[in-house]
Amino acid sequence: MIGDALARLRERRPLVHQITNYVVMNETANATLAMGALPVMAHAREEVEQMASAAGALVLNIGTLSPTWVEAMLLAGRAANAAGVPVVLDPVGAGATDYRTETARRIAGDVELAVVRGNAAEIATLAGREAEIRGVESVGAESSAELARAAARALGTVAAVTGPVDHVSDGDAVNAVSNGHPLLAAVTGTGCMSTAITGCFLAVAPPLEAATAALVAFGVAGEDAAVGARGPGSFHAGLYDALAALEPGTLDRRARVSRA
Repeated sequence: MIGDALARLRERRPLVHQITNYVVMNETANATLAMGALPVMAHAREEVEQMASAAGALVLNIGTLSPTWVEAMLLAGRAANAAGVPVVLDPVGAGATDYRTETARRIAGDVELAVVRGNAAEIATLAGREAEIRGVESVGAESSAELARAAARALGTVAAVTGPVDHVSDGDAVNAVSNGHPLLAAVTGTGCMSTAITGCFLAVAPPLEAATAALVAFGVAGEDAAVGARGPGSFHAGLYDALAALEPGTLDRRARVSRA
């Protein structure tokens, strides 16, 4: 049950090592804390291997790239693999530039990933399909069961494709998650926050369960934060409160998950 995963997360309070972009670093750290895990934002090459090895999960987010950060991600990813620490990759903007696409593919090729979480265009690009992306936003591509399953098979990992309906697949089963609210698309960094929350659940649950539970939890929190919100600003502030207020029974009762 999804609620059981949240209960384990709150009980164990795992360390989630994140190499993420400067734009949303504060948001992903706050979301991690609100869920009950402990964030550490470390990207110096001198410490990432030690930090990743000690974490419950590693989150790699390519939102603000530089050669130094890419090398740090590869070092951390390999160290996590050696220590048995699960890794989630967010291929932010893959398909927008050659550098982003090549970096995402390099990480996916060099690091054993537990989950890849992105929008439809990012996941399609990483899986070798044609897709259109403008900046970091998917254009004309939608999350689908077929894309999630094909991407999971191509990449050899669980693929979590987010959109109005999220699809999570291990290459065979596909979970469709219908929780969420349109205001989630009106706030910068919500995709990155969902990846960070995926890292939280990866520390306490297998990849397919973790990725599904993360999107349910984030979607339910979005629904709650939208109640009484006057717009994106008040919604953004309310989102942290809603994440912190989540209860295991609430997730089990309100999860809208079906097999696609």
